[in-house]
Amino acid sequence: MQTKKIKSIAIVGAGAMGAAYATMFSNAGSFSLYFLASGERYRRLKKRPLTVNGRPYSIDAMKPEEVEKPVDLVLVALKHHHLPEALQEIKTVVGAETIILSVMNGLESEQIIGSVCGMDKMVYAIAVGIDAVREKDHFSFARPGKIIFGEGPQKDEGGRVARLQEALTRASIPHEMPADIQRVMWWKFMINVGINQASAVLRAPYGVFQSSADALALMQLLMQEVVILAGKVSVDLHRKDMEEWLSVLSTLAPEGKTSMLQDIEARRKTEVEIFAGRVVSMGIEHGVATPVNQTILHIIKVMEKRN
Repeated sequence: MQTKKIKSIAIVGAGAMGAAYATMFSNAGSFSLYFLASGERYRRLKKRPLTVNGRPYSIDAMKPEEVEKPVDLVLVALKHHHLPEALQEIKTVVGAETIILSVMNGLESEQIIGSVCGMDKMVYAIAVGIDAVREKDHFSFARPGKIIFGEGPQKDEGGRVARLQEALTRASIPHEMPADIQRVMWWKFMINVGINQASAVLRAPYGVFQSSADALALMQLLMQEVVILAGKVSVDLHRKDMEEWLSVLSTLAPEGKTSMLQDIEARRKTEVEIFAGRVVSMGIEHGVATPVNQTILHIIKVMEKRN
């Protein structure tokens, strides 16, 4: 039986990541896509064209009540604290054959979305190496990075992984399908706990971590607590995985900034709850001390309140 190709895409989240992936799919020319939005986000997207890397894109925005039929793919690129209010909106565009791809940070978005829209719709994924940046209404990225994905614990009876692979290939979006997606998701979680949070408290772009042993040490102390917790839940994460991240870090643009640093500088709420907050809560659950993440959690909470 021939696999149905992905043709229609709804993108939920018009920040740096959502904008970058929207343009990649738009440039391919073989997809119909729109931003699913409401309220102020909808009005902003309708008011002016999306500008990425200096180029304007005519990508429509639609309210949930304007959508007439389900889409083939929903790409969710929200901040974690915006997800609860978007769940019912996402559900309105999901049909029997819809695939949902979350490129959100943290370990929980697939379960949260799947609990409302159906776990059989979910593909487990992370996005790595993309250097998307938002400055007011202008977006830019130099490196597309890659999407790493797999079927997760839910059996892939509908061929979700194969359909997504074909669509990403058609859109020239780099991707990879590992044997153990759960391990890779923990690897990305470890990275975010380290570089995102350390960069936020130090207000430091990637270049500082490429040149400062002290910045690097802070990042690694945060990551080490994740490695210890991973062992408590039978996830095969080790110190060598931290070293693997260092090789990736060395390739990033020195002036590039993490999403959490961008949030701090723009005086937006951060995702500290799903990074340090999650590490601390798992530490309590498993009897593991997490003093570095506990400290960072308090620091970033103070920074948010001062903003």
